[in-house]
Amino acid sequence: MELYSLCSRLIAERFDCKNISGFTAYDMALTLFRGLRSNCFRSYPPSLCITRKHGVLHCSMSSSAQGQTATQEKQHAQLKDVPKREPSKKLEEVLKHYEAVIGIETHVQLATLTKAFCSCPYNYGAQPNTSVCPICMGLPGALPVLNSKVIESAVKVGLALNCKLSLSSKFDRKQYFYPDLPKGYQISQFDIPIAADGYVDIDLPIEFGGGHRKFGITRVHMEEDAGKLLHTGNGNFSQVDLNRAGVPLLEIVSEPDMRTGVEAAEYAAEIQRLVRYLGVSNGNMQEGSLRCDVNISVRPIGQVEFGTKVEIKNLNSFSSVSRAIDFEILRQVRHIDEGQAEKIVLETRLWEEGAQKTVTMRKKEGLADYRYFPEPDLPEVNLSEEYVNEIRNSLPELPETKRRRFENMGLSMQDVLFLANDVNVAAFFDATIASGADVKLAANWIMGDIAAYMKNEKLSVNEIKLTPQELGELIASIKGGTISGKIGKEILFELMAKGGTVKGLIKEKDLVQITDLSEIEKIVDRVLAENPKQLEQYRGGKTKLQGFFAGQIMKETKGKANPGILNKILLEKLNAKA
Repeated sequence: MELYSLCSRLIAERFDCKNISGFTAYDMALTLFRGLRSNCFRSYPPSLCITRKHGVLHCSMSSSAQGQTATQEKQHAQLKDVPKREPSKKLEEVLKHYEAVIGIETHVQLATLTKAFCSCPYNYGAQPNTSVCPICMGLPGALPVLNSKVIESAVKVGLALNCKLSLSSKFDRKQYFYPDLPKGYQISQFDIPIAADGYVDIDLPIEFGGGHRKFGITRVHMEEDAGKLLHTGNGNFSQVDLNRAGVPLLEIVSEPDMRTGVEAAEYAAEIQRLVRYLGVSNGNMQEGSLRCDVNISVRPIGQVEFGTKVEIKNLNSFSSVSRAIDFEILRQVRHIDEGQAEKIVLETRLWEEGAQKTVTMRKKEGLADYRYFPEPDLPEVNLSEEYVNEIRNSLPELPETKRRRFENMGLSMQDVLFLANDVNVAAFFDATIASGADVKLAANWIMGDIAAYMKNEKLSVNEIKLTPQELGELIASIKGGTISGKIGKEILFELMAKGGTVKGLIKEKDLVQITDLSEIEKIVDRVLAENPKQLEQYRGGKTKLQGFFAGQIMKETKGKANPGILNKILLEKLNAKA
């Protein structure tokens, strides 16, 4: 209570008032104390030293740091959500005469414990307005305090995107009115972003022609998210949920280097991979953790000047990105060909998934409408070279580097793209070959039966019971002839579902492959003797009956007969003269 009273007096003195819009100084002190007590107002990692001097925020890295605090959410192994379809003939014809100019603004929600400028946590799906405080509600007198993890995440992403870092940057106020923006402005970065002038490398899937692409990155800047409007069914009113207000975002702005919907979708997928590899975001589009706004214009091939740019929002999957771009290309070209180019205006359009078309949302505002000016309640952000180098040295192997390494192992590009798509699948593969498994066989098992099992059971690779070491042991057992491939599959599914060891299951179920020639020969003789009619038919020309005899022998041996030895002996017996 003494601390509450002290905080109350300090706040009342600072604002020279006893009551601010119904929110008393004592209430503000209570909120402040709760934040301090829960150690969430600023949970700086032990290796990060942040000091404020002469109105500037300085960041440096302690040499005694042992590690970084990481917040990661469970991620499911997913096939890449990119459009698996051929472009329409109409679009192909259009692209012979016109080219699209495409850039993407990607908003990445950071996986921090607390919001960008206050101590409130953010949990997707929580009850509306349960993670709010005077700061994220925009109440008078509430001052923001920058979350150090936001800076760390921004530096990681900037370095991973080959950007030049601004060792001295600042925050700005972006003024605009919207019901879910309680302050009437957004804290963002305008003229001095924390990172700029980078690039990202991608590999296009084989089904889309393959090939390598490099797309420029204009800038990466830090900002806060707005709240969320919940629209009623009758449309008479909307409700506001401010849980998301103040959640930290990184906005990644690309150069207008993309020319097709497929390239744009692959770029967005690479950004998702990158932030997941770095551990700065879960990147789940369905939760809004990664949102893409596409800017697109068209121009005749050979024309240097850009056409009129249109922004497309409401893209909740990579396939939606591709389809929306394809539709917008055709829409803009149609207006140009009909002599109605003036209908293409600077605007924001929404993608309607059901109707598979874009519709007008609002006219696009210019930069002047936002009336940017430096954020007066936050100091500049100064990064030391030591701090940046410490983060640079802590970066994991990134998707592009991993793909090149997998490619150098002799894997096909199809294998490479699958294995490197998910950081946990890639780690599982690496651990499997580290146990001595054949590279191609390990890739085949992971991409085949294991991937199918995970998809059917809706599990991630970290949730199945199979370990990389046991997969390596299973591959070695099949390759060495201890068990057959058929039995290997049976063991694999039991290992994924229940766990255990390969050697233990082989011993427990008596699954050791029969390789003794005389034993297999006796079984072959017995099966042929028991099926004289089929034997006569085979020797009469129905050679497909070889499969019938092989199946009967496998049934007799419970699948344990070595297939190579079995087929050799069986053919000799079948083709022997009666």
